[in-house]
Amino acid sequence: MLKTGPTVTALVAISFLTVALQIPRDAWASTAALSLGSGVAALSLMAWAAVLGGRWRFVEAAFGGLDRVYETHKWLGVWALGLASFHLVFSASSDAWTSAAIVPLPRPATRLIRQLSFVVLMLIVLLALNRKIPYSVWRWWHKLSGPSLLVVIAHWLTFKSPIALLSPAGLWLATVSALGAAAALYKLLLYPLLSNHAEYRLVAVSPSDSAARLELAPVKRGLDFAPGQFAFVAWQHPGLREPHPFTIASADRPDGHIAFVIRALGDYTGRLLAEATPGMRASVYAPFGRFERAGNGAREIWVAGGVGITPFLAWLQDERADGLDRVTLFYFYTPGRGLPETVDLETLAQRRGVEYIPITTGPGTPSFVQRFARIVGDDGASPVRISFCGPKGLLKRLRSLMHEHGVADTQLHYEQFEFR
Repeated sequence: MLKTGPTVTALVAISFLTVALQIPRDAWASTAALSLGSGVAALSLMAWAAVLGGRWRFVEAAFGGLDRVYETHKWLGVWALGLASFHLVFSASSDAWTSAAIVPLPRPATRLIRQLSFVVLMLIVLLALNRKIPYSVWRWWHKLSGPSLLVVIAHWLTFKSPIALLSPAGLWLATVSALGAAAALYKLLLYPLLSNHAEYRLVAVSPSDSAARLELAPVKRGLDFAPGQFAFVAWQHPGLREPHPFTIASADRPDGHIAFVIRALGDYTGRLLAEATPGMRASVYAPFGRFERAGNGAREIWVAGGVGITPFLAWLQDERADGLDRVTLFYFYTPGRGLPETVDLETLAQRRGVEYIPITTGPGTPSFVQRFARIVGDDGASPVRISFCGPKGLLKRLRSLMHEHGVADTQLHYEQFEFR
């Protein structure tokens, strides 16, 4: 599976290598060469970020899940901004180089394109990292990532440099630019038409103080999905039309119904829970994600934090699943912020033979630490498989506990809990 670090490293290395083939060896360590390489790398990272943002199935398969794709997508943007900053500060030209623009334009136009390319990249990255921006604003501004890529491509084509179109660096940039532009245009124009989606109608709302279970029925046809996967839901309701990711909290059913357990964690989810009423319709884009059980009779530990319980709810409701009598489920939640009353997690776990341990006092509580140690001690570290979905702080404590008892990181499978 592709990972964030190696992906970013490979793209940057290819960019600098192709640039090195274009300039004299004695200029490789100059600020001009480093600036030129940084510019090529920044464009390459932006283009690949667009490819990852296209939600193409083969890309998700290569990274092992759309949650991993979005994690890499974010860091591609961060590194692109850093490299673009270096490219902007230092001149990417030298009197010793033979430079020409692939598409010549008047100097004022090329300067304007250059400044715009940096500004739009900076805005997009800052939007992606700032969680305080309302979701509706974030989504609309983030849509500019596709057009902004075209601005950066225009900067490359109109900027005087030693990179000819048919040179190694030119062919590299042309390839990644074409892929990125195709992905951006697909996401903006074709995705709503060609992606796997269906229309659903909200049939039941089961609220609690801070969360609700929403059950939807297909209007015509339902979507096939596996327990543990998630969907993007776009409600046909003012203020809720932008697709938002939610983990599916039910197993595949004969009647095609699908359920989500949603907590009010921001402006979008708060408004959704306040205005959700039976009869509302939504377009559901699914399935995504590869959060799958270990299976094969393994001794399983499930660890959920807050709304991270949702994929485990789907696993518990999967009537085709076996080996659940070898599962221990730890559920961390804040008192008063548990599941809706209609979701009886304890009864569901008992019916499926799962050992259920609710925890309201944090990851240091003895009921978690001691029971975890007993499971590893009884079964050995190697056979234990751990599945996790929850906040990063809880994941960090879980990993620390694993290391204390000799459980390898490879035995942990977790879902990225946050997209933004």
